[in-house]
Amino acid sequence: MTKEVSEQGEMSGKDYQDPPPAALIDAEELAKWSLYRAAIAEFIATLLFLYITVLTVIGYKSQTDPNKPGVDECGGVGILGIAWAFGGMIFILVYCTAGISGGHINPAVTFGLFLARKVSLIRALLYMIAQCAGAICGVGLVKGFQKAYYVRYGGGANEVAPGYNTGTALGAEIIGTFVLVYTVFSATDPKRSARDSHVPVLAPLPIGFAVFMVHLATIPITGTGINPARSFGAAVIYNQEKAWDDHWIFWVGPFVGAAAAAFYHQYILRAAAIKALGSFRSNA
Repeated sequence: MTKEVSEQGEMSGKDYQDPPPAALIDAEELAKWSLYRAAIAEFIATLLFLYITVLTVIGYKSQTDPNKPGVDECGGVGILGIAWAFGGMIFILVYCTAGISGGHINPAVTFGLFLARKVSLIRALLYMIAQCAGAICGVGLVKGFQKAYYVRYGGGANEVAPGYNTGTALGAEIIGTFVLVYTVFSATDPKRSARDSHVPVLAPLPIGFAVFMVHLATIPITGTGINPARSFGAAVIYNQEKAWDDHWIFWVGPFVGAAAAAFYHQYILRAAAIKALGSFRSNA
C-alpha cells in the first residue's frame, strides 16, 4: 500500500526539489564572503578533528606501552575508543559546520560532491586546501603540546600494518571511503529530507557512525585513512620515511572510493543517466 501511494505521488509530481547542478567554474564565487567563510569553517573543523583524534591515538599508545613499568597492556581506550573518537568528532563537527560549508572535513567527500555537481571546482579546490592546512595545524598542535609522546608513538600517521600488502590496504581504503561517501549522499539526499523532516537534524549521526564502523574494520590494516587530509597532515608533521612509504594509498584509495560512491548514488540509485536520456529524447 505504501509503495502504491509513493508511486502515485511520484507520478503526480515530486514532493521535493533537487538543487540545480553547481557550475564547473563559478568565478563569481571568488567575490563572495560566503566562500571564504566556508573555507575557514573547513579549516577549523579539520584542525579540531585532527587534534582530538591524533591525541586519542597517542594517548592510547602511551597507556598501553609495554616498556612502561606497571602499565596494563589491556588498558586504555582501545580500538573501540579510537573509533569512537573519530566517529564522534565527525558527528560533532558536521553538525556544527553543515549550515556554513556543508561539513565536508575530508577532501574525498569534497571530491565526491564535486563529481556529483554539488560544489564548483573553485569551491572544491579551496575546501581541499583548507582541509589539508587545518590537518597540518591540528597535528602540529599535538606535537607542540606533547612532543616526546608524539615522536615516540608514531605521530598518528597512517601506514600499512605488518602482514598486509599494498593491495589489501588500497582495497580497505577504497571500500571504507565508499561507505562514508555513500552515507553522506544518502543522509543529505533532498528526496529523503523532504519526506522526513527530522533527517536534516540527524544527518550528521549516520555520517559519524559510518566513520566509526569503518575505523573498527580498518584500523588493524592501515590505521584507517579514508580522509586524505587526515593522512597528509599526520605525515607532514611526523615526517618519517615510514609515513611516506605508502602515502599514495591514502590519496588514491579515498578518491577512487568517493568517485565510486558518487557514481552509484547519482547514476544508479537516483537514475541521473536515465533522466538525462529521457530529457534528451523529449527535446529531440
